[in-house]
Amino acid sequence: MSELSSGPGRALVAVYAVFTLSAGARSGYQLATAFDHAPVAYVLSAVAALIYLLATVALWTSRRRVALAAVGVELAGVLGIGLYSVLDPGSFPEPTVWSQFGAGYGYIPLILPVLGLLWLRRGAREPANG
Repeated sequence: MSELSSGPGRALVAVYAVFTLSAGARSGYQLATAFDHAPVAYVLSAVAALIYLLATVALWTSRRRVALAAVGVELAGVLGIGLYSVLDPGSFPEPTVWSQFGAGYGYIPLILPVLGLLWLRRGAREPANG
């Protein structure tokens, strides 16, 4: 196990894995059954799932730069899509993982990248093991 995925990092990796599965399964189902209804929302949810997957793997394997990039893109996405969906709700006939700052997921999509960045910052200050 890597240093980023140890201790509290395990919980962070677990939450990222759950979001990878939930966003991926939801968007996969929506893309397969109702793509024409809200293609932008469904594709954005699929993109979010891919970013969650990248963050999960990067945190688990202690690839700090990749994790930082994935979590940074995630935060930018949730802030950008969140704001856009609040200002122009008609553009999103169906919610995405990041719509309204993750309201449909208990705002965890907004909190998760902040926690991820804090964990990466903390880990960068600790000396490497071994």
